[in-house]
Amino acid sequence: MKVQQIELKYGCNPQQNPARIYVNKGTLPLEVLNGNPGYINFMDALNSWQLVKELKKETGLTSAASFKHVSPAGAAVAIPLSDTLKKTYLVEDIDLTPPAIAYSRARGADRMSSYGDFVAISDKVDVATANILKKSVSDGIIAPDYDKEALEILKSKKRGKYNIIKIDADYEPHALERREIYGITFEQKRNTTPLNETLLKNIVTKNKNLSEEAKRDLIISMITLKYTQSNSVCFSLDGQVIGVGAGQQSRVHCTRLAASKADIWYLRQHPLVLALPFKEGVSRPDRDNLIDQYLRDDVTKEETVNWNRVLEYIPKKPSLDEKNKWLSNLKNVSLGSDAFFPFGDNIDRAAKSGVKYIVQPGGSIRDDLVIEAADNYNMVMAFSNTRLFHH
Repeated sequence: MKVQQIELKYGCNPQQNPARIYVNKGTLPLEVLNGNPGYINFMDALNSWQLVKELKKETGLTSAASFKHVSPAGAAVAIPLSDTLKKTYLVEDIDLTPPAIAYSRARGADRMSSYGDFVAISDKVDVATANILKKSVSDGIIAPDYDKEALEILKSKKRGKYNIIKIDADYEPHALERREIYGITFEQKRNTTPLNETLLKNIVTKNKNLSEEAKRDLIISMITLKYTQSNSVCFSLDGQVIGVGAGQQSRVHCTRLAASKADIWYLRQHPLVLALPFKEGVSRPDRDNLIDQYLRDDVTKEETVNWNRVLEYIPKKPSLDEKNKWLSNLKNVSLGSDAFFPFGDNIDRAAKSGVKYIVQPGGSIRDDLVIEAADNYNMVMAFSNTRLFHH
């Protein structure tokens, strides 16, 4: 049953009480089907829902997002998974449907950050998707509808306390949005600029060969950035986000962070990683944490002591040269930036992680130097003239 307001346990922190969500007129466009979502849960839910709704609208494909602390750890559309990615995402044993594929990709972008995520699905949640979530550490989900059996599976999570929200897919908010900071009300028009192929027409590099797949991935990166805490940079490939650098004060730090996550995403597909001898019954979070350590170059002998707890034996680690050789195969990556690149150092770092296609607003006094840097790597770069800051 829809209501006008929902009282919350507390706000961002336990000491911030009372807390609620409400509308001034009518009823909320959502229902809580299970659990007791908190303040941050609802922030994640409503931001992630907007992201997947927009992805579905612009691509025509079932979409999903994995949110943590009001930014996406991953987002994706339902492009079929390779056998390698099925194994990497731990979904080999599931008969995958479009919602399940989209969420597997979204969760697989940055599995460490997705621990305890809030999930958004653009379409009705089915049993396949529920079975993936059943095995995942997750705080909640928002979607327009749920199959009856899927809903029962999800209700069993977290000892019956899993947060399940159903939202009206046709709901459209007012054109103006408001928020208060320190007792002062801010008001602005909602960011409703369509993020589609029209923003990719102004190609400023010598190379102007933009494939259909690259257009799709650049659109995914832009829509993801629209709901990511700024400054932010997003790497995408094959219909999914593979690395997000969010909330950094320096643009190049955004790029470095996103690139490092993209590198880890690709290294997780290395044969040595896929062959790790995990003991039977090891949890998915323990697997993810072990893989993260296994791929680090700075891991100490002391840190490997507990590996015996999850592995049958300690295997050979890939050397730095082996990892670099593997990463050299990461190609045709798309990159979106929510604001202009002020220096070419962003391009240099992006190139090391296989970036071939870029969309950014442009407008820097050093645009010519950034374009020159992109030309040096034979990249394709479009100026969208659309900034995507989100706070």
